[in-house]
Amino acid sequence: MPYYLYELVEQPIRLVKKIGAHPSFKEAGAEAKRLRSAGTYAGAVKVVFAENELEAEDLLSQAREAPPLIGDDY
Repeated sequence: MPYYLYELVEQPIRLVKKIGAHPSFKEAGAEAKRLRSAGTYAGAVKVVFAENELEAEDLLSQAREAPPLIGDDY
């Protein structure tokens, strides 16, 4: 399964734009770091491991659960 690179733009609505795909995380991670440092994209650059583009976009579109807060175990 490939690693996909996406740009996420939050304003005014969440937009997901595919930048590319790489066969290994090492390549995808290096490309993401390069793009982030270059400031080429206005949104966040994310790496997603998925079976296909549809699954990758679905994973990026899902709301993530907030991490637990300290003292939240009462």
